[in-house]
Amino acid sequence: STTEMKRQNQSCVVEFILLGFSNFPELQVQLFGIFLVIYVVTLIGNAIIIVVISLNESLQVPMYLFLLNLSVVEVSFSAVIMPEMLVVLSTEKTIISFVGCFAQMYFILLFGGTECFLLGAMAYDRFAAICHPLNYQVIMNRGVFVKLVMFSWISGIMVATVQTTWVFSFLFCGPSEINHLFCETPPVLELVCADTFLFEIFAFTGTILIIMVPFLLILLSYTRVLFAILKMPSTTGRQKAFSTCASHLTSVTLFYGTANTTYLQPKSGYSPETTKLMSLAYTLITPLLNPLIYSLRNSEIKRALIKEYVNKLLLIQSCLP
Repeated sequence: STTEMKRQNQSCVVEFILLGFSNFPELQVQLFGIFLVIYVVTLIGNAIIIVVISLNESLQVPMYLFLLNLSVVEVSFSAVIMPEMLVVLSTEKTIISFVGCFAQMYFILLFGGTECFLLGAMAYDRFAAICHPLNYQVIMNRGVFVKLVMFSWISGIMVATVQTTWVFSFLFCGPSEINHLFCETPPVLELVCADTFLFEIFAFTGTILIIMVPFLLILLSYTRVLFAILKMPSTTGRQKAFSTCASHLTSVTLFYGTANTTYLQPKSGYSPETTKLMSLAYTLITPLLNPLIYSLRNSEIKRALIKEYVNKLLLIQSCLP
């Protein structure tokens, strides 16, 4: 019977083939070079933030500890996606095992989900600092900070566990070619030969809760922040605060906007190439931009960096004969 044949076929799918940008073989080499540079810069940029904040007691306050968590998420996110993507770009036919695909999807959802909530918590922290400076220590005390960070990570773990186990509980009865750069829910779902209607409702609801709600809260926080900035007496203070908020909002809009478009309708009518480009925005560009946007615009982190650098130079000089 047809069902029997499907089952036999299904038992054959023990691995997947990632197609990457196989439609554009002439671009593969250039893309490999560009992605490798982005990956290295992302790792170095985020690693510097982690080290600087960890070593400086003056930076052990919620604002910077949120940033430290964000950098840990970005490094992990890149490490889950980029090595596999570089393999896809450098080989003609990339095979990924069923378990490998499951693991990659799980960690993409875990770190992606955590980042969604973490960016929301960071916006709330900025809102509290700028709009309620006198009560800030009370509003964002150690306990509140720990709860927000724990909530972000636990939510990420829950989202990843539910969504990944659900996707991989479906029947995969061929073909086994994933037209994407890595194992992400929407392209993998295309290979499922069961009815995914219930899952799509879940994905839609989940995306609204995980992406849309934090994003709207961020917009709300920043609207309040902008009103507070406009009331500032000094023009330089106003400009500085405004440029910081604008850069945060740019990064946040890019991340939530592209992730939302990809995940809101996992079986959407987008062409695979469009999906690939959109996923590159939140998997490649955001982890690269965030350390630049959140840290290099920050005078305290720059001061701490220079201090570390000067200390190292002095140490090296004192060791020289």
